[in-house]
Amino acid sequence: MIVPGAGGPRALLRRLREVMAGAGPAQQRLNQVVRNIAANMVAEVCSIYLLRAGNVLELFATEGLNPESVHKARLKVGEGLVGTIADTATPLSLPDAQSHPKFAYLPETGEEIYHSLVGVPIIRAGRVVGVLVVQNRTMREYDEDEIDAMQTIAMVLAELVGQGELVDPGEFREAELRRREPYIYDGVGLAEGLALGVAVLHEPRVAVDSLIAEDPVVELNRLAEAMSGLRRRIDDMLDDQEVSTGEHRDVLEAYRMFAHDRGWREKIEEAIKSGLTAEAAVERVQMETRARMGSITDPYLRERLSDLEDLANRLMRHLAGKTETAAGDELPEEAILIARSMGPAELLDYDRTRLKAVVLEEGSQTSHVAIVARGLGIPLVGGCERVLERVDPGDVVIADGDTGQVIFRPTQEVAAAFAENLRIRVEQRAEYAALRDVPAETRDGVPIKLYMNAGLMVDLPHLVETGADGIGLFRTELQFMVSSTMPRLAAQIELYANVLASAGDRPVIFRTLDVGGDKVLPYLGAAREENPALGWRAIRLVLDRPALLRYQLRALLIAAAGRTLHVMFPMVADVAEFRQARQILEVERRRLDRLGRPLPEAIRVGTMLEVPALAYQLPALLPLVDFISIGSNDLLQFFFAADRGNPKVSGRYDILAPAALKLLKGINDACTQANVPVSLCGEMAGRPLEAMTLIGLGFRSISMNAVSIGPVKAMLRGLNVGDFRAYIDRLIDGPDRTLRGKIESFARDHGVRI
Repeated sequence: MIVPGAGGPRALLRRLREVMAGAGPAQQRLNQVVRNIAANMVAEVCSIYLLRAGNVLELFATEGLNPESVHKARLKVGEGLVGTIADTATPLSLPDAQSHPKFAYLPETGEEIYHSLVGVPIIRAGRVVGVLVVQNRTMREYDEDEIDAMQTIAMVLAELVGQGELVDPGEFREAELRRREPYIYDGVGLAEGLALGVAVLHEPRVAVDSLIAEDPVVELNRLAEAMSGLRRRIDDMLDDQEVSTGEHRDVLEAYRMFAHDRGWREKIEEAIKSGLTAEAAVERVQMETRARMGSITDPYLRERLSDLEDLANRLMRHLAGKTETAAGDELPEEAILIARSMGPAELLDYDRTRLKAVVLEEGSQTSHVAIVARGLGIPLVGGCERVLERVDPGDVVIADGDTGQVIFRPTQEVAAAFAENLRIRVEQRAEYAALRDVPAETRDGVPIKLYMNAGLMVDLPHLVETGADGIGLFRTELQFMVSSTMPRLAAQIELYANVLASAGDRPVIFRTLDVGGDKVLPYLGAAREENPALGWRAIRLVLDRPALLRYQLRALLIAAAGRTLHVMFPMVADVAEFRQARQILEVERRRLDRLGRPLPEAIRVGTMLEVPALAYQLPALLPLVDFISIGSNDLLQFFFAADRGNPKVSGRYDILAPAALKLLKGINDACTQANVPVSLCGEMAGRPLEAMTLIGLGFRSISMNAVSIGPVKAMLRGLNVGDFRAYIDRLIDGPDRTLRGKIESFARDHGVRI
């Protein structure tokens, strides 16, 4: 803790700043810095480690450890406690450091007599450049105020390190040359599309030139003015016609809520009162939030961190008087934006006529920026870890939002191949667009229903663009996932009514709330589970919390007044669960009828079949349902007991294995015999080869992402179902591990486009 008699934190910061700005060699000033810190804190040791070439942390200055160990004691990043702080970029506080499993003993330092330790990273321009450590002989707990003070001091130290007097920047030249070579990332496609362009680094942060405040009252007034400007700017975004409806608005409404968060503002004000300028205080709170939330894996909470980062960056620009957009006026014609993470508002700042793609270190399918990118038709790739370390402004970049692959600095041959691929894709898309009004039927005249999967209002225009027969799966949970609170009944009614109106006379199958597992809604208070995919999710969750299901079904019934309503329950494992869910629907229908509210013209109720156990209950289930939709993604991962999201096991089975195809064929045959409509929605429906196999098994209705409808329609128009069904019937009982190769051979031999 900073000693009160020494003048408090503001006096210490000023003293450190004076030392750093003074005359003499940088090493001499650094030695004075550690003496000042140790003298002003209840600490017997203060040490500074700086990053050297080869990811090595070297002891550069110490007060309390053996002075002979300076420039000799070294640790790799990730090694020991100091290396762990540098690797994770987060503070570490331990009452007994030597008992920690990561503790690495350096005999030359003489640190064995010291037990407690607190260390914080020294960060400059978003990159760890060193570690500041304080130690004590006694075992003691360091409180939050002490850790806060250490982080503030580390901000000041970053200025001294950044001057380049302590570590020669030339040390990193060889690594820099290696970094300039072509590099390929296999990320995750979050918004479809393909682009070639030049890298633009998304760096909206304003450099903090002044850390120590001359007058805290002035700084507090500057903060208040900047906060007001920030909120006005967000209000202006919400007035933008392009984002005034649908999920765009839901995302920005949640974003605005954070801008008005009192706790966030109070933390910044406290940092100003400790002696920092408004800009330094914002950066200080931003670093603290990042450190506290950086290790969180929950996708919803990670999205909250991204929103707060975005807001802090935007507030910094208001403080600096730079209220123009983050992109400025210099965006190249073919720009590909590179960022660690982004909030949705920052993406909207860019000129969409010049922005061709976005590449993120983080991001998920349900992140706010991904939702907005899909709505604007901007390809987006996420999951490219540490990409900012691999790219410079102006680098040529290829970004494929379909496959998730990103290529930096491609060779001329690769760039030429890409250009050809892009040309082919443009031609193919034109060809698929021309098929929009052509009947979806096979070469021998068998009609096939091609439905589209959706979950957002921005998906709805694809119905007309693709000529889809309707929406075979509308994922209602996305409205719940982009909202920071439970969507009210009126908001649900509005969404469902807009979807039905946009669909016109095409059917829409609404899947009720499918959350839990990897789709966490924090306002539901779900506990962490060992195996969430098989845990409290989907129909199980809403049957335990029937008010959730009742409100959603009520909204659907009201929204579908005068039309046919299709409702589908997910993750049903037992006929009793379906009966219970259908009974809740009937209770809501009767309630609205008693109240004299207009009702749907007809109600069709079905279930997803994605739990293998339900496939063995079809005789009891089929008399109760109006339709069945097979969720092939979950059904087959449960069938093979292999997580499709785990690369170590997902490749151990093929969905075109005879066992899987027999399961699907058996379900389809049973439904057909009972005269119950059956469809399949899942990734396999959207791939031409797998879709061809489904048609050969007897399926006449499949649902897929909008982008897949053109390729699948082109495939089926060249397929003779009679010939292929006879062929696959002979193979399905064979000993093959997979039929993929033989089905591909049939397609090639018969001119079927796959």
